[in-house]
Amino acid sequence: MKNIVLFIVILTVFTNCNCTEKEEKTINFDVEKETINNVLDNWHKNAAETNFEAYFKSMATDGIFIGTDASENWTVSEFKDFSKPYFDKGKAWSFTSIERNVYLNSIGDFAWFDELLDTHMGICRGSGVLNKTDSTWVIKHYVLSLTIPNDNINEVIKINKEKDSLFLNTLLKK
Repeated sequence: MKNIVLFIVILTVFTNCNCTEKEEKTINFDVEKETINNVLDNWHKNAAETNFEAYFKSMATDGIFIGTDASENWTVSEFKDFSKPYFDKGKAWSFTSIERNVYLNSIGDFAWFDELLDTHMGICRGSGVLNKTDSTWVIKHYVLSLTIPNDNINEVIKINKEKDSLFLNTLLKK
């Protein structure tokens, strides 16, 4: 008898439960990629136009920017401190995407990309990660790299060996 009463109670709870399956959201990956491309293009444009607030609004508050120098591994706050004088003087940097590949996870709230850039340093490579919060894509992580022709790598290695040893000595002293 106790089992029948228990069964009826459980059955009543489950049939009266307002449980609904989480509605699956349909993601238009082409639209999301276009939106991400716009975020990145505008981010680069805001640097070229020295629009400090708009530039950093595109980055997550806990974001990271890694520059071309081994010492340039900055939080957004540190990157703001580094960048502010350039923006204030009206001379930040101008990067234009030549080619970009954007990839999304299966639920459309996380993206990664790589891009070739036309810059004052020549062709550079950028890569990074964006996260979608609510309906806004923000840059969580960005890496800027110089491209080096394979035929010139030995020259760059020689320069880096000198600089790297100084940099490593500084790191080890911390």
